Amino acid sequence: MRRDTGPDFIEALARGLDVLRGFQPGRPCMTLSEVAAEAQLARPTARRILITLQELGYVRSGEGGFSLTPRVLELGMTYIGSQNIWELAEPHLRALVARTRESSSIAQLDGSDIVYVCRVAMPKLVTLSVTVGTRFPAAQTSLGKVLLAALDEAELDRVLAQPGRSGIEPRHRPQREELDEMLRDVRAKGWAVTDEELALGIRSVAAPIRNGQGRTVAAVNVNAHAAETSVEHLLEHHLPPLLRTAGDISSDWAAWEGRPIAMLAPRAG
Repeated sequence: MRRDTGPDFIEALARGLDVLRGFQPGRPCMTLSEVAAEAQLARPTARRILITLQELGYVRSGEGGFSLTPRVLELGMTYIGSQNIWELAEPHLRALVARTRESSSIAQLDGSDIVYVCRVAMPKLVTLSVTVGTRFPAAQTSLGKVLLAALDEAELDRVLAQPGRSGIEPRHRPQREELDEMLRDVRAKGWAVTDEELALGIRSVAAPIRNGQGRTVAAVNVNAHAAETSVEHLLEHHLPPLLRTAGDISSDWAAWEGRPIAMLAPRAG
């Protein structure tokens, strides 16, 4: 697979990640041919990668083909574990959910997608299932609008040029002029709302989480079902506590960034 990359790019590593990403929901087990096709690799290359991943414990082989092992979770949990700011954020989400009786999530931008990094859910019937690690197109979500609005024009162009990897076909795809207008509105208001733009039945409002330098590093939302909650109710009743929660998490983030890092003294001799 040819990539437009620099001289330090390790193609073999990228191919290995392509193979891992090929195991999508609904396809937990694939044959060698299916893996090769999904990752756009030659069969011998895919076979060597699968054997390597199997020896490392990330893939197992069986009668039906190859499948991932639970060890793959370590790759994602390394990120979550290193960003223990989410442990500080979760109590704030729980308090917000207790007050609004609606689910709340935190997401960050990854290319033109958002990725959920923290979530407290209410047991309600929703159109799309959301867990930590779920990704959605950014432009059709309130979380994504907040994150996109924080980018300068050059960075926004670069992000939007990247193909999404969510596998979700949104109900609405705004043209660039429409998106730019929406983002200007988000910057002016300081929050964003979506009304069934991603999928039927989903309404949400989101606000930015900022670090100690005032830079938007994540976004937090309140998510509601359109059949139960109007946009007016979302903004009148849920937006004020959401803004307070975003401010509280931002304060914690600034304190977390400024925390002292213990250094081990060198041993004598």
